[in-house]
Amino acid sequence: MESSEFCVVCGRTDRTLQDGVCPECSAERTKLVWFEGHPSVEACAMCGARKVGQHWERRGAAPTLLTGDDLTPLLAVHPEVGIRRVRWSETASDPVQRTFLGEVDLRFRGTERTVRIEMPVRLKAVTCSECSRRTGHFYTAVIQVRGTSERLRGSSELLRERLEHAFESVLSESKKEWREAFSWREPLPEGWDYYLLNTLAARSVARFAKSRLGAELKESATLWGRKNGKDVYRVTFCLRIPERAAPTPK
Repeated sequence: MESSEFCVVCGRTDRTLQDGVCPECSAERTKLVWFEGHPSVEACAMCGARKVGQHWERRGAAPTLLTGDDLTPLLAVHPEVGIRRVRWSETASDPVQRTFLGEVDLRFRGTERTVRIEMPVRLKAVTCSECSRRTGHFYTAVIQVRGTSERLRGSSELLRERLEHAFESVLSESKKEWREAFSWREPLPEGWDYYLLNTLAARSVARFAKSRLGAELKESATLWGRKNGKDVYRVTFCLRIPERAAPTPK
């Protein structure tokens, strides 16, 4: 920092100067926040996940709703600026893009100020990798929910109803990231097959259900193929739920 008798722009003498200019005048002559190129947000049209770099973030936002979490990271900031808060409001929209007005509260060289910036943003509807796998019925593991006997006894519909009630009551108490790994399920005469996108989540759910329901659990793996020179396995978890843990729902 340099000191001078007065700011060469406004003449003030009560401020610390840099290159002969006070902080207020520096702020007026410096680009503090801006955006580069044509800002865009890629959102999965099915689940609302946002693509950030090479990965997907699931924030629980609606596929067509843009929030500050989407917009603020699109701003470029001067290295001496500290952003305090950004308020966004939508000012215009058309089928191609939307326009947002941002009011940025910031600090620059010891002074506080608010900068307004208008930014057009394109919302690109795409399909995330996880939803693509779901729609293509991709899976890495399956949980077979069965009764205790290999032989079907009684009504298959009643058995499925009992097993579904028991297993999904436990599933509702499990961790959110485990539940998000489920892709689809299929009814069978002897119970249910639940297909998952993540083997670790499937193992965690199966072990949790075993503990809560007093079930018997067996794990097996079959070779599915090769990827990047490594064997890829699909894992089956056979969960046998005792009748006392799967009473007929009322």
